[in-house]
Parts: sequence; C-alpha cells; structure tokens
Amino acid sequence: VEEQRARWERKRSRTAKELLETEHKYLEQLDLVVTFFVKILKAKGTLKPAVLETIFGPLESIYSASHVLSLHLERGNLGPGLENFCQNVELYGHYAENSEQANKTLKEQLRKNKSFRRFKKLQENRPQFQGMKLEDLLPLPLQRLHQYKHFFRDLLENTSPDSAEYQKLAKAVKSVSEVSQWVQDIAHQRENSLQLLRVQKLLKGQKAQILTPGRWYIREGWLLVVPSKGEELKHRMFFLFSDILIVTKPCHPLHPLNSNKLACQAVYPLHQCVVDKVFGHTRSQGGLLSLSFPHKTLLLMSSDQQDINDWYRSLTAAVR
Repeated sequence: VEEQRARWERKRSRTAKELLETEHKYLEQLDLVVTFFVKILKAKGTLKPAVLETIFGPLESIYSASHVLSLHLERGNLGPGLENFCQNVELYGHYAENSEQANKTLKEQLRKNKSFRRFKKLQENRPQFQGMKLEDLLPLPLQRLHQYKHFFRDLLENTSPDSAEYQKLAKAVKSVSEVSQWVQDIAHQRENSLQLLRVQKLLKGQKAQILTPGRWYIREGWLLVVPSKGEELKHRMFFLFSDILIVTKPCHPLHPLNSNKLACQAVYPLHQCVVDKVFGHTRSQGGLLSLSFPHKTLLLMSSDQQDINDWYRSLTAAVR
C-alpha cells in the first residue's frame, strides 16, 4: 500500500508540474492577445465595441480565470484552484459558440477596415509574437480545454479517494468533461450545417429542401438501381440523411448552368422504410439491397461488397 501511495504521489507531482508549466505557456500566449490587441483596440477605438466583443468574445475573462488558476497551482493549492476554475469553465462553451461568428467578423474587418488591417500587421510583427498570427492564437482556449480534461483526469486517477482533494478533482473532471462535450456538439452541428449546405448547392433547382432543422447528413455515394422491368441498370447518386433518402442523377454535361449539378429524382422519407439484404451475405462480389417504402420498392446494387455493407449499416441505423 505504501509503495502504491508513493507511486501515485510521484505521478501526481509530475502531472501537477506539467499542468503548471503548460498553464504558464498558455497564459503567455493569451496575454499577447489581451495586451496587444484587446486592450489597445479598446483604447484606440479602431473597432466598434460590438465588433471587438464579437471577435474576442469572453477571452479576457478566460485569461483572468487562467491567471487565478496558475497562482493557486504555484502555491500548491490544487483544490481551491480547481474549485475556482470550475466556476468559470462555462466561459469556454460560450467561447466555442461565438467562434464561428468571430472568424467571420475578423475576416470581414480585415477586408473592409484598412486601419485595423494595418494595426494587426504591426502588432504581429512584434518580437513577442515569434511569427504567430492572431488567427493562430484565437483557437488556443478550445485546444487548452481538451488538455485540461486529460490533466484533471490523470490527477484524479493518482489521488487517493480518501484525500481532501479527491472530491474537488472529481467535480473538476465532471465540469470540464461536460463543457468539452458541449464544445464537441457545437463543432458537430457546424460540420453538419456545412454538409447540408454543400448538398443543397449540388442540387439543381429547389425540388428538395435540404436545410431543415434537426436533419443530420449521414453519407452519399453512387449505387446502381435495378429496374423492375428488365431495363438496364441505372447509375444514381444517393444522399442519406437522418430522415430522408434522396436519389439524384447528373445533369447534362453541356448544360450552360447546371453541367456540374445533380437533378433530384426522388425523395423518400425513412420512417416507413424496410431495409433488407437480398444478397451480399457471402464473400461474393458486391451485393443487393431492397428498400421497401409504402408505394415503392427500390433495388440497389454495388459491385463492392464493403460499400454495400456500409450502406446497409447506415440505412438500418437511420431507419431505426
């Protein structure tokens, strides 16, 4: 038991030391943004207060919270330091929510606002920046949140459950994990919105309305449609979402406007769909899927076994 305790203590000291060292580095970098951008821009009035607020969000508050945490860590007061940090960890979630708008506003100001463009270049040329740009520094809080999660977890794993700090560490791990999940969800939603927008732009006309709240993009790909009467197989592009399946075909390559677009042929709601594997269970080449809707049955084929298996999994999951 004594040996185990000593081992825990060694690991814990190592992690606490690394947490403090990386916190100092993180604070130095945040300080560059707060000192050379936020404070000076506020004083000069180069940007309107609302624009300044949009670009930097709660960065100053994040910097203050981090500063307090590092003071506690320097004195070895891990418990109180984490307790205080947990009261401010939600700032990271708000920072993530604001980040997309922040990027957009920053780009816009650099395009339109000549004096801000000049100011930014001037500040980034200071030796303290070591060649870093403002765009490199703004994502740091979200990268740091990810690191906190691992540091706090390591500290918890190497702390005796009957020590005074155990509960505070457990609470810190829980708080940081929750905010980290919140940040991840924001990123997923953003990625999903971009996918929906991309597909909407690929389709000719407005027959299919892709941008619907609550809809999730799942996958896309070419499959062969087997016709009911012995006609030849049709090559079609499919888009699968959480609630619908869209069948499209390429527009004419010589069309003046839509040569690189897809024409929507049908939209199938998934809530009454039944998916079956007709063949493709064996090691044979490719496979065939049957999709039954109330008024239509689709037979879809691929010569690639892996591909048809992936479609089968995605479709059954979406229908479920």
